[in-house]
Amino acid sequence: MKYIDIDQDLIRKLDKKDFLTYYQYLIEQNKLINLTAITEKEDVFSKHFYDSVVISKVLNFNQKRVLDIGAGAGFPSVPIHILEKDMELTIVDGLNKRIHFLEKLSEKLDLKLNLIHGRAENLDLSKHFDIILARAVAKLNVLLEMALPLLKNKGYFVAFKSIHYQEELEEAKHALEVLGGKVEEIVEYAINDELKHVYIVIRKVKETPSMYPRHFSKIKKTPL
Repeated sequence: MKYIDIDQDLIRKLDKKDFLTYYQYLIEQNKLINLTAITEKEDVFSKHFYDSVVISKVLNFNQKRVLDIGAGAGFPSVPIHILEKDMELTIVDGLNKRIHFLEKLSEKLDLKLNLIHGRAENLDLSKHFDIILARAVAKLNVLLEMALPLLKNKGYFVAFKSIHYQEELEEAKHALEVLGGKVEEIVEYAINDELKHVYIVIRKVKETPSMYPRHFSKIKKTPL
């Protein structure tokens, strides 16, 4: 288990106009569509922005093809992209209202995003990614079947989880074996003095069998 304490240098990087613009537009649009239950500025900056970008302490996003599954209001990938301009970012989300929000946000932040309204398991499997991210989307054994077929061999899938992740990880052991993944490291990190979260960093070590991913109804009903 690796531990990352609160990184003041990284927090200072959030003190730029793009993050303030992001916050203001998020709160404005949150009155119209449900984007986040966290609305206080300090909380958005710590529990959304900082929580997203800490992964840059673990993985290098420069020149990488990145997929964010179910990004919602853009977390974690958009804050990372603000700091890592040279990554190629694709976001897939099942709610068109959120995709529309991200389209407008990308214009305000001058970011190039490939936005897809749909489900990860329906994406073109020939277009593999270097890094895939998922934050607050589904249980780990479900996420693995959505993500690993889209991941390059030796690429990384990162699941953002609470510190109570152990049961999910145990349930996902079979999925890891079948789909060709291996836990590279588990990183616990501090958001503030009271709150800690975990990254589960999974590396793809062998090709995923061609029968995966299954239709989402089957993934959800009978997860590996």
